[in-house]
Amino acid sequence: MTPESLIASASINIGLALVALWLFSVLKKQPRNAVVYYARRLSDRHRPLSLHSSLCLPRFLPSVAWIPRALRVPEEDILTRHGLDALVLIRLFKFGIRFFLLCSLLGASLLLPVDYYNESDLPTRREYSMDAFTISNITRGSNKLWVHFSCLWFISFYALFLLHKEYKEILVIRLQQMRQLRHRADHFTVLVRQVPLCPEHNTRACAVDHFFSKHHRFSYHSYQMLYDGKDLEYLLGKQKKLKKELEDKRRTDMLSNGSQEHKQISTSEEKLREITNMICHLQNGTMLREKELPVAFVTFKSRRSAALAAQTQQHSNPLELITEMAPEPRDVSWRNLAIPQKILPLNKIGVILAAALLTIFFAIPVTAVQGIAKYEKLKKWFPPAMVIEFIPGLSSVVTGYLPSAILKGFMYIIPFAMLGMAYLGGSISKSKEEIKACNMVFYFLMGNVFFLTLISGSLLDEIGEYLTHPRDIPSHLAAAVSAQGEFFMTYILTDGLSGFSLEILQLGLILFDIIRSYTYGRGKERTPYLFSFPYFRVIPTVSLSIMIGMIYAVVAPLMLPFLVGYFCLGYIVYFNQMEDVYETTYDTCGQFWPSIHHYIFVSIILMQITMVGLFGLKSKPSAAIATVPLILITIAYNEYCKIRFLPSFKHFPIQTAVEIDEEDEKNGEMEAHCVDAATAYNQHQPCLERVKISDESITNLSHPLLGTESI
Repeated sequence: MTPESLIASASINIGLALVALWLFSVLKKQPRNAVVYYARRLSDRHRPLSLHSSLCLPRFLPSVAWIPRALRVPEEDILTRHGLDALVLIRLFKFGIRFFLLCSLLGASLLLPVDYYNESDLPTRREYSMDAFTISNITRGSNKLWVHFSCLWFISFYALFLLHKEYKEILVIRLQQMRQLRHRADHFTVLVRQVPLCPEHNTRACAVDHFFSKHHRFSYHSYQMLYDGKDLEYLLGKQKKLKKELEDKRRTDMLSNGSQEHKQISTSEEKLREITNMICHLQNGTMLREKELPVAFVTFKSRRSAALAAQTQQHSNPLELITEMAPEPRDVSWRNLAIPQKILPLNKIGVILAAALLTIFFAIPVTAVQGIAKYEKLKKWFPPAMVIEFIPGLSSVVTGYLPSAILKGFMYIIPFAMLGMAYLGGSISKSKEEIKACNMVFYFLMGNVFFLTLISGSLLDEIGEYLTHPRDIPSHLAAAVSAQGEFFMTYILTDGLSGFSLEILQLGLILFDIIRSYTYGRGKERTPYLFSFPYFRVIPTVSLSIMIGMIYAVVAPLMLPFLVGYFCLGYIVYFNQMEDVYETTYDTCGQFWPSIHHYIFVSIILMQITMVGLFGLKSKPSAAIATVPLILITIAYNEYCKIRFLPSFKHFPIQTAVEIDEEDEKNGEMEAHCVDAATAYNQHQPCLERVKISDESITNLSHPLLGTESI
């Protein structure tokens, strides 16, 4: 890739970003777009929204007031309004800013002069080639490579220092957050799976009650069985639809006063009454016992008792009465709880195979993208492509901007596909589904966007070389990394400038809302387009950019300032999305951070292995050997973090549970919190909601059909 191609890519991405941000700042002020740009605020009645409804000039002028707002808000406010998971994402962006800012200063002041002012090791040095600013420009065996060696050690230790600091601080915030959220039902509740049948009464509910009453006599409070509620979900959905239709018919009848409308209303009321009777029939005790699942939520009288029960083996047969801390009620994946435990391993194997097939399938577009990026090879494969040489500047656009844009377009659907696979894997909560999706998306992007991009020039030959000569992997990786620096620079530009600006613009939703308003949604009430925050899409993509930046921190320091801009823009954009657009549907108290820590650890290891290969290619074996202890130190540090920090994210610490319990007992709130926890999960399962049968509930639709009385 030539410097002209890089300049073309930067120009196009900067232009698109400016246009998108200008459109966003104008469209956000229009009242009709509030359902898109203020979906979260509209759903939150405690946060009033004021927009200019009159046709005044400021309403149509671009504004940057939303940018300083993101910089002024302290982390405490983010934690209070959006939870620790949102704060973890914000701190990920801050990690990138801090890390790459220092690396940029180091690269500009030390590495770039050393790389540029050196006799080139290339056959013919091109003054305007990007290779002149990379380690490729250093001659073999040069002592200047010790500068890169020193920078590698400094950057590695700085990254480990930041990682340790973040892990420690997030753990402290997590424990503080658990103390503040004393009302959470999941602190008192344990999820029990593989509940056996009671031999005396032939029911699972009886088995749960007998076991915990006997073995947790002084701490057991109550239980709640889960039921197969597919039939009830269908009937409740049909009931809701009929109720809405009946409201529309009555509204029409008030205007027309026709006999036909009265007849239709009577028919609808009769159908509604019939469905209500069917729901009540399915909710009686006998029918529910037939629909029992081997899953139960067991509530304890204290957090300490719940934590102990969740972390210990209950039954002599480890495959029965399997316990773990329950997710919070709004986080539970109810349909996955109905999946039998013995089928879950098959589901997980199927998910792994599907993800592997998807990864292999995407090797085709990634290889094709690299063919476009390498114009000389493209002319050999596809001779008609030579025609673009006759149009001035077109070849720079095609080789500079087009490959990264096409790759980004292909990769957009991957997070959603992986989330669907994670759902099929049988996770008990939505948060665990998203964490699994994050892992699958990150490794997919690492395999396809990074490694496959590196070896796609001669895919089969390179793979065969890796298998036959595994010792040469570092040198092959180093050579490929050095050759693909310009492409990844354009990828960062496209993902950051174009990707973040299109994220905040929400162009797809704006167009969809316009089409809907003038077609099938005409005359209907417009509701906010409220979605949960897409952690599964944002975290892996940002982590991939950290990985690319770390690997090229010493190899091509010219990329580092672009990464600083990438993380600054991402921080501003996603703060705005958290504040105004996306909904916080659950809060895991920071359980996304261990995965993020792992992604960054993998990035540091890849950076160090790449440098081992580069030192070998540059005939500096002493530097390569001296880098091996750095790799061992990094691995040892990661093992330390697994011992020091990770268990407190996986389990509820007994010490913390006891301290919260003592505070509740002192304030006289323990019993109230326990009772709330015992009924919290009833509100989310259709089988546990009573339907009140009365003429008033049918004839007067101002009253709800569903009550809160539990079984």
